[in-house]
Amino acid sequence: MEGRAARLEKARAFVLANARLLDRRRYELGLEGGSADGVIAALKAYQNPDGGFGNALEPDMRTSASQPVAVEQALWIMDEANRFDADIIAGIAAYLKSITVPATGGFPRALLSVNDAPHAPWWITEDDQQASLNPTGNILGLLYKQTAVNDFKQEEWFTRSAEFIWNRIPQADQTDYHDLHQCITFLQYAPDRGRASALQEELNRWLRQPGVIELDPQAEGYVHKVLDWAPVPASYAAELISPADIERHLDDLEKQQEADGGWKVSFPSISPGNGTEWRGLITVNRLITLQAYGRL
Repeated sequence: MEGRAARLEKARAFVLANARLLDRRRYELGLEGGSADGVIAALKAYQNPDGGFGNALEPDMRTSASQPVAVEQALWIMDEANRFDADIIAGIAAYLKSITVPATGGFPRALLSVNDAPHAPWWITEDDQQASLNPTGNILGLLYKQTAVNDFKQEEWFTRSAEFIWNRIPQADQTDYHDLHQCITFLQYAPDRGRASALQEELNRWLRQPGVIELDPQAEGYVHKVLDWAPVPASYAAELISPADIERHLDDLEKQQEADGGWKVSFPSISPGNGTEWRGLITVNRLITLQAYGRL
């Protein structure tokens, strides 16, 4: 079996040959001591004049138009880089204000403009007038977490959207990774800690249900395994998973590296180029996880 140094070098070559500039910058920051400035500069290319993000930042949405999920992705990238850029955040706030659902607060899962360019079938959108837990929960949670810009947190669109999530969490699908991930992020960073703690007790009960966090590294089908829930040791769900289970899944993750140095995509791609983008992104994610757990 190849040593870790050799496998890392193969992964590096794969990333440099195949990944988007943004993901190459993420690799440099996470694995080679690169600069967060490089990540932010690459990320800004995906931001639109309306302050939102599009331009296939979420690779399965090829539209140039801004989308809520692309905003969510931009926030996660800044969080990973530990650099919330004030100009980017100010633009995001302006965009989110413009798409807040008037009746309830919150943001749609996707806007109808997603249909105007190639997209994965799960992003087909017929109604963009209903707010959705996904991605509103993660967006608000990360906006609470960042402190680069704070003034909008008292604005009516933001407080109504937060109240939408408070009311929506008890109705979340108790076994769905995407719903529960939104709940986790929002409850981690919402400032009302008393209200959050009460719901976190219920959330932890949901997470402990058999099969929600899939413990079998070899499980197939639409499952979310240990390292989906805990990609780094500081992840919320890591405390609910035994160290032995984490180690078993890290062993399996190392074995999943392909001969070309990258990791596979576990879902269908909409084009060869789309598949390559996803493999680059996922390979960087896998390397960051292995690095965080001391496997590189």
